Amino acid sequence: MRDRLYFLLPDVKHAQSTMRHLLLARIEERHVHVLAKDGTDIKDLPPATLGQKSDFYHAMALGIIVGGITGIAGGMTVYLFPPEGMNITLSVVALFAMLGSIFGVWTSGLIGTDVPNTQLARFHRPIEKGKILMMVDVPRDKVGEIRSIMKKQHPEASDNGVDAMYPVFP
Repeated sequence: MRDRLYFLLPDVKHAQSTMRHLLLARIEERHVHVLAKDGTDIKDLPPATLGQKSDFYHAMALGIIVGGITGIAGGMTVYLFPPEGMNITLSVVALFAMLGSIFGVWTSGLIGTDVPNTQLARFHRPIEKGKILMMVDVPRDKVGEIRSIMKKQHPEASDNGVDAMYPVFP
């Protein structure tokens, strides 16, 4: 299990230096994600993915739940009040639940890509002012070590806490 550390850095130059220190601390590049103001050239730093910048995963989770519940309600309605002359079995409820979940995941995922990540709301203003957000996924037993390296090597980086990652997305 990994925890996500958040560091706000003043500019790209400081972010590149921080990246070098993280690599020396054996944090792989795939566990570092950089978010900057639109149009900022982050050079060779690993950019945040769509799932990290938006509420995509959260929206999909809500979509599967709401779509499934809606599908169950629709299936029960058809089962309890079948069209005249049709013999409807209880399996229609399961079918409607599955179709509702699929539709919910699809539509919510589309909507979630346009919604900024609510977990990063506290960073929107500093990022718009030109700061660089570095998200680092660290094994739980290395959190203290990485925070002390950052404090020693990069005092300009503001440590913005730790979030437990559940579930862990690659």
